[in-house]
Amino acid sequence: MAEDRRGGSARRWAGLATCAAGPAALYGWAHWCFSAEAAPSGTLALAGGAVLGAAVAGAHLLLVGGARGVFGSLLLALAMLAAVTAADRAAARPRTAVCTVRSVDSTPQDSFGEGAPRPRTLHRLTLDCPGGYPDVLEDDRIAAPAGEEVRVSFDPLRRVAPEVEGTATPLVPALWSALFLALAVLIAASRRPDGGTGGPADG
Repeated sequence: MAEDRRGGSARRWAGLATCAAGPAALYGWAHWCFSAEAAPSGTLALAGGAVLGAAVAGAHLLLVGGARGVFGSLLLALAMLAAVTAADRAAARPRTAVCTVRSVDSTPQDSFGEGAPRPRTLHRLTLDCPGGYPDVLEDDRIAAPAGEEVRVSFDPLRRVAPEVEGTATPLVPALWSALFLALAVLIAASRRPDGGTGGPADG
């Protein structure tokens, strides 16, 4: 019995460790892909991030076990996705160009069921910029109507998407990542009603 309790406690602490390691590892990978001079191609960056995220979520599921492991791994996956978004927002866009908006194409995006994010409209602005890049800007608001100018910050190596100057901030996705991570930690740290700590055989 004591051995079982020690084994359950070890799995519990290891499951908690994946909560901290997962978002940190994904953020580090994404930051390197978005910022390094010798960053990998987009396909390799996406594949590497997917493998890393799946490995962390799978390890968390196995270590925590049962329904807690399922819900915890889902929350951990959301925390990792938000961490990648934060890395994208934090990435350097060292150049700024004054571009003319040639056209605006707005596409409504529906919500998917109760509890899903509210419907939003994605605005695709076709740009005329010095040097020909950036040529498209996508945002959930219209930065400027057709025929007017907008200042756009961009990465000349095209590792991250261009943004309206001064709007890229990692704060919101970082807060979402922290929230999902806190919920995953609470679930992983909780005990079963019988006093056990969980594990692969939990139900």
